[in-house]
Amino acid sequence: MMIFAGCLAGLFVGCMPGLGSVNGVAILLPITFLVPPTTAIIFLAALYYGAMYGGAISSITLGIPGASTAVATVFDGRPMAQQGKADQALMAAAIASFIGGTVSIILFTLFAPPLAAFALKFGPQEEFALMLLAFATFIGLGGDDIPKTIFSILLGLVLAAVGFDIISGSPRLIFFDMVEFQRGIGFLVLAIGIYGIGEMLWTLETTSGKVQMHNVKISMSRMKENFKQIRQYINSTWLGSFLGFFVGTLPAAGATPAALMSYGLSKTFSKDPDSFGKGNVAGVAAPEAANNAASTGSMLPMITLGIPGSPTTAILLGGMIIWGLRPGPLLFTESPDFVWGLIGSMYVANAVTVVLNIALIPVFIRVLAMPFTLLTPIIFTLCVLGVFATTDRMFDTWIMLIIGIVGYLMRKLNYPVAPAVLAIVLGPLAERSLRQSLISAQGDATTFITRPISLVCICLALALVLFPVVQRILRKRKKAAESRA
Repeated sequence: MMIFAGCLAGLFVGCMPGLGSVNGVAILLPITFLVPPTTAIIFLAALYYGAMYGGAISSITLGIPGASTAVATVFDGRPMAQQGKADQALMAAAIASFIGGTVSIILFTLFAPPLAAFALKFGPQEEFALMLLAFATFIGLGGDDIPKTIFSILLGLVLAAVGFDIISGSPRLIFFDMVEFQRGIGFLVLAIGIYGIGEMLWTLETTSGKVQMHNVKISMSRMKENFKQIRQYINSTWLGSFLGFFVGTLPAAGATPAALMSYGLSKTFSKDPDSFGKGNVAGVAAPEAANNAASTGSMLPMITLGIPGSPTTAILLGGMIIWGLRPGPLLFTESPDFVWGLIGSMYVANAVTVVLNIALIPVFIRVLAMPFTLLTPIIFTLCVLGVFATTDRMFDTWIMLIIGIVGYLMRKLNYPVAPAVLAIVLGPLAERSLRQSLISAQGDATTFITRPISLVCICLALALVLFPVVQRILRKRKKAAESRA
């Protein structure tokens, strides 16, 4: 019952813009003090799982990411909904999430201690190399127009740098000397602005506000057909599952970088990379598998080492301490009922959530049957409420509106927004690890290539940068040969 209640609450929390798993767990944490610790953690873990699934719902149906972990799902989920394939996108998101969750739970069960020990080997140098590996996916996300891609990246990095310097504490990029900028610009403010307001303005222009959204008629035969199409995205699902779990196990990495990295790599290695961003189902499956796998992976360092792997697990860690539990290597021997009860609940919660998602697809689809002229004020209201509820500052709401206009102009001028979003997410992480590495090495940049794990990640990053370039050259030569023939 607690798993079902947690999954259902998580779905609602995940699909509401601005809430997300962090806010949901934080809001409901006091309620869990009324029940035994094992029951409490099972409920919150189920809520965490449900929120990971639920983030895809508003991303696909409205183009508004329910949480930062679902931003990458918008890239192809929203175009699929506009093409009348929302049910296929929602089915793919549910199945990929289930596979990603199942793979990560199995890995968690079998390899928890050695994986936790390996994650501890990741210092600042390895973290920066991993971020560099993620940045290498920019080539795939940006398309063929490299200058516009670079501009998008730089714009994202500039917005991510607003606020106080993370090392010296000095204020930087405080526009017009407004003290409100000292707190920086939140990622969710930017994401909702770009994909909520920006998408809304773009749709209003292209449809003149008169076109009704596609009304998909759900039937058992159509649901079965959607289920059979799993082979179209199974490779991206496996990639997202393993990559998401690995990134999730790294302290402070989280599911958002995992989802974005998975999307970029799926596009890079796809046979049809040009279809990404236009409604490729693999672009929905890859990030959804990754964020669910990462949510399980982030619990591994929390349980085995007492180190939270994400903001949500940091709140769960606080709850465990309040319940009198001591996270760490001894938890498996001191409280085996708690640990294995939690792991067992993960399997059940994963199954319950995928059933709920698939069963509720007809309900989610009803949103698309509404005329866009009616959806527009709803989307606008959700965007404003989502940002204000997250930050409690009207200033951030105005910034969200401005960012939305900028996102609309970028879309109108054919500037890719995905690299900017990725830069906003990874910019602060990369800067922190880079500066920590250089400070600890006294400015010696060779520290990144003298550490084996860091060197491997850097080499993989270089390979990812060169792979699309070589792929495009070979594609052009093939076309030229076919034209001559």
